Amino acid sequence: MSRLARYALVLCLLAVAAAVVSFVNGNWLGVVWVLLAGVTSNMWWYYRRGTQSSR
Repeated sequence: MSRLARYALVLCLLAVAAAVVSFVNGNWLGVVWVLLAGVTSNMWWYYRRGTQSSR
């Protein structure tokens, strides 16, 4: 797995954790964190697939 894929995965997990914390606290800002998690998960799939096809 490339370095960019690892960074995207870590960022996705952090965004999911931030979304959970926001929703537990009753803050609707968690919607932004959910959207960020979606974008970073797509980045992870893209970078992961790119490194597998280049081998």
